[in-house]
Amino acid sequence: MTPKALIVEDDEAVRNTLAKVLTSSGIQSVLTASGQEAIDAVRVEPFDIILLDINLDGMDGFEVIHTLRNTGDQIPVMVVSGRTEDVDMLYSLEIGADDYITKPFNPVTLAAKVKALIRRSQAASATAAIEAGPFRFDNETLKLYKDGVELPLSAKESAIMKLFLDNPNRIFSKTSLYDLIWGNTNVDDSAIVVYINRLRNKIEDDPSRPAHIQTVRGLGYRFVP
Repeated sequence: MTPKALIVEDDEAVRNTLAKVLTSSGIQSVLTASGQEAIDAVRVEPFDIILLDINLDGMDGFEVIHTLRNTGDQIPVMVVSGRTEDVDMLYSLEIGADDYITKPFNPVTLAAKVKALIRRSQAASATAAIEAGPFRFDNETLKLYKDGVELPLSAKESAIMKLFLDNPNRIFSKTSLYDLIWGNTNVDDSAIVVYINRLRNKIEDDPSRPAHIQTVRGLGYRFVP
């Protein structure tokens, strides 16, 4: 099945450029110009990824991410923004975005990132459910449960948790996490810390004293069921 992307961009020229880049990569596109149009589109048809600008009239990109994640929608979201400050990138990741690319963007790089996000999201649903300790990860629905209670995750959080659940007690360095989750992409050190903290806040009884996602000083992180 041909992947389908939702492009949310109020600049018509950029919107059309994004569509051309995706079309050349075999990805269909639905184009919208506002945050509310994006939310309405997601409610009526499925998408494999959303390319989202931040500076939108009315509901901005941050609000779109909040709305999607607060309603349990785990569609991968790639922010494509003219904002280049680290705080914008980190905040986007913190609230549920899966990747962040700045304008002007390299079409080849953007296409590669989009395909990688779609590929990882689809691969996560290809195997049976994973169980470890109190956790159960349903790969068909991409939902994580702890003691039978669902813990909503973003697409990137799902990928990290699946890696941890597949490899309990294994230590992953930041470099190995970057390679396995982000692929051949340069990711700021602070980005992985953001994701680890987000996961701890969701799965730990006491995030300040994590029992499951443990820091191994000088080495990386280890998941203990």
